[in-house]
Amino acid sequence: MLQALIRGERDPGVLAQYAQRRMRSKIPELVEALTGRFTDHHAFLTQLYLDEIDAHTRTVDALTLRIEAEIKPFESARQVLVTIPGVSSTVADAIIAETGADMTIFPDASHLASWAGVCPSANESAGRIKSSKTMPGNSYLKAALGIAALAASHSRSSYLAVKYRRISARRGPVKAIVAVEHAILNAVWNMLSTGELFEELGTGYYARLNPEKAKARALQQLRQLGYEVTLTSSTGARAG
Repeated sequence: MLQALIRGERDPGVLAQYAQRRMRSKIPELVEALTGRFTDHHAFLTQLYLDEIDAHTRTVDALTLRIEAEIKPFESARQVLVTIPGVSSTVADAIIAETGADMTIFPDASHLASWAGVCPSANESAGRIKSSKTMPGNSYLKAALGIAALAASHSRSSYLAVKYRRISARRGPVKAIVAVEHAILNAVWNMLSTGELFEELGTGYYARLNPEKAKARALQQLRQLGYEVTLTSSTGARAG
């Protein structure tokens, strides 16, 4: 449509026919939207914007090829990292670029998390915690981890999503995101140190970790809804 406008076409009915796929069902609305004043000056400016978009696209394509060439020696590390929920190829590339995929320079996962700035600071005096803000750390790595943590928090069947929801309910979404970032970076350190893939703990991890607490919470919720509950275990034992 834009190219047709630039070429001089002004008939809204003709322009609307350039609609594709699902937009075809909205041709009447398109005709209405395309009815108006579009001058040669508008066409000139539109062509400038399209040329600028094309230039940016060529730049992005050139950078993508360059990144692929530079990351090739680290392809195995990238393939390992993308098994972590929320970690895309772009995030994995950022992690590799900032750490060199070399975990030997960090004595343990805690040192890596501290360097990245996803560990709360310890501003404590006389046993009273005055601040638990995270340290600045590596801003590029921290930004990539933030993207990964947000993506992981919205996944449906991930331990990291459950971790986010549990912490968010108690301490708010910001601290929950930092906690997920920290968990992701722990996984990064362990995986790049051993070469192992990410082990998904599943949404039932916390229930398995403390089954009695999970059972008590479920019973309390049911009783609050007005139910009387009698439990029967899989072994046949009866509990009230």
